[in-house]
Amino acid sequence: MADDEVCVATPQPEIGEGEFVNEDGGEEAPGGECAFREKAASEADAEGSRETQRDLLHVKQGLFQNEGNGDDDDSGTDYGSGDKPGTFLKKAEHVGDGVLPATFQTIQLLFYERFKAYQDYMLGDCKTSEVKAFIADYLEKVVEPCDWQALWCTEVFDVQVEVVDVDYVGLKASVELVLPMRCVVRGCEISEEAMRDLLEATQHMVPLQELHTVYDESGDFDHTALAVEHLRFFYKHIWRKWDEEDEDDDFDYFVRCVEPRLRLYYDILEDRVPAGLVAEYHSLLARCLEKFQEFSSLRNDICSDSESELDNVSMVEGLRMCEQMEALKRKLRIIENPLLRHVLGYKVNSGQQSYSAKGQRKGAGRVVHVVSSSMTVGQLQTLMVDKLLPDFSGEQFELQFHGDLLLAIDACYEGDVVIICTGHYLVSRSINIPDSIEVEGFGLSDEVVIEKRGKGDAFIESTAANAKISNLKFIQHDAIEGILCVRQGRLEMENCVLQCETTGVIVRTSAQLTMNMCDLYGAKGAGVEIYPGSICTLVGNGIHHCREGVLIKDFADKLDTLPRITMVNNVIHNNEGYGVILVKPADLPSDSGVVGGHSADELVSPKKAAHDSESGPMKPGRVQVEVPLLVLEEPPMDSHYYDVPPDITEGNDAIKKELVATSAKKSQRQKCAMKDLGVTQADDNLLSQEMFVSIQGNQFRRNGKGSFGTFQY
Repeated sequence: MADDEVCVATPQPEIGEGEFVNEDGGEEAPGGECAFREKAASEADAEGSRETQRDLLHVKQGLFQNEGNGDDDDSGTDYGSGDKPGTFLKKAEHVGDGVLPATFQTIQLLFYERFKAYQDYMLGDCKTSEVKAFIADYLEKVVEPCDWQALWCTEVFDVQVEVVDVDYVGLKASVELVLPMRCVVRGCEISEEAMRDLLEATQHMVPLQELHTVYDESGDFDHTALAVEHLRFFYKHIWRKWDEEDEDDDFDYFVRCVEPRLRLYYDILEDRVPAGLVAEYHSLLARCLEKFQEFSSLRNDICSDSESELDNVSMVEGLRMCEQMEALKRKLRIIENPLLRHVLGYKVNSGQQSYSAKGQRKGAGRVVHVVSSSMTVGQLQTLMVDKLLPDFSGEQFELQFHGDLLLAIDACYEGDVVIICTGHYLVSRSINIPDSIEVEGFGLSDEVVIEKRGKGDAFIESTAANAKISNLKFIQHDAIEGILCVRQGRLEMENCVLQCETTGVIVRTSAQLTMNMCDLYGAKGAGVEIYPGSICTLVGNGIHHCREGVLIKDFADKLDTLPRITMVNNVIHNNEGYGVILVKPADLPSDSGVVGGHSADELVSPKKAAHDSESGPMKPGRVQVEVPLLVLEEPPMDSHYYDVPPDITEGNDAIKKELVATSAKKSQRQKCAMKDLGVTQADDNLLSQEMFVSIQGNQFRRNGKGSFGTFQY
């Protein structure tokens, strides 16, 4: 048989059919007190029935109420106009030979449609322990109890059945096979008799989530189709098996779990999350589920009243599994929360692709790649006189012309140069720089424009050992990650304009960026993100009209190394939040540069302390710290620095003090960890981590929350 095979069974003669008998008894004439009580009870029952009908009508009308304009056709369900007769849902034809009937199209619901259904009708403000009860109550009000047909869809077969009863609490339906049997099987053979045996084995009860309502033009089953779809989506994409075991049951389940997971689902669906981060999220889900199953199995094997050594070992193992699960769940929550996903999700190497460096070209020659869509003789003469002859007249240089910027960069080997002539260049994919090359615009930065069209994980990614970009303007559209990401190696950027869409420039761990005289604006996140263990030098740049100016990632973790930061004479202004923001755990000090009762000015490195001890006794109030904390390198101040009002530059000292305090706390944690391992005297070389910082002459103007702040998590 083929993989997808259609089975149509011959109808069997029906035997033993009985008639439905109405067992109404004789009606006793009312009379006296007994009759009065019966009448009152009857009226009360009727009133209760009318209230139930009103509640049911309210839920059903709410589910079919479109908040938008009736002419808006963005909805995948196209419901909302009460003037249309019959169903408001579209038809979804079954893929195959047309043997199975069509079903209601419900998988293309928009975000706000699912959001409204879960918030207003299905879950409300229930707690985690109340989720199943709320769902059962919702289904009882909306789903028809019987007499509707559906496709029972599994991985092996799809078969048409008729629902005769619904168990709302157990989320199951009692079904009967529709005759003649209409079935599509995959990779096997199933006869009508085998299908009857299967239903008998399951007592004719199948999960509601596996039922897809058969299309009906009358509109009588629209509510049922939508309710079953919401149930199916909830248990497939929202609910986690470990949710009901959460000890903190005092929170609103919709706010804490449903909304962030629903938003993440649609962000992934609409390509707003990097592919690498999506893969990491699904991997974390699988690992957490596996660990939860292991923990549940171990817990079931432990006897509550047993004191055996084996059970004690199992309890210790169970505690270890709990800690591992909590760590995985915390990572999942970070990815699910849009803000935390942006601020703390840096440890996920999202969107990274493998672009290996080619190395030097055979023959050790160098190529100058000239990129231009068209060029006049005068422009060529100017290029030759002003650029090519002065800089590349040696015999080792070869000249090549390109009309496509991406092809020119892809053709580069180590030591090559790409010269981009004046013009507006559109690119449809990321620009990757794995080799040490120079990319230079010939002309003013506003005259050589590179614009990215289409969605993608990044605009420019550099992994080169030593690359340089200068005199270019980059315009970003439909972005997921930042406009520039230095993943490893060193990149120098000079006299460039960066018009951002999401995050601006990202300096990953172990990467190095030097950015001079550039203009960066428009980032919906931070203009510059500095990761632990990176080296970032910002001199004379303008960073403005972003959500945050410069964001320094959390480096307090014991596995992280300190970043090395230089910020000199930058103008950071008109940002929505802070000019500079530091991400840190909530248990770290948040201000004042005071650590352990000592100010930032009192903390010195061992080298400085050793020098002081050689030259004389320690000065009063000066505290010697065994682990290097922070070495401040202050360049000589320009004369114009004194002309700037103090309130414009006061953020420089605040940044330095906060970085000193955070690095000192990190050092204390390291020393405690070494003591826990039995190391009483730590080797300075083992723990030596220095943050070489030069923060001088920066101006902070009109930033929404001030020049400097911290984000605690």
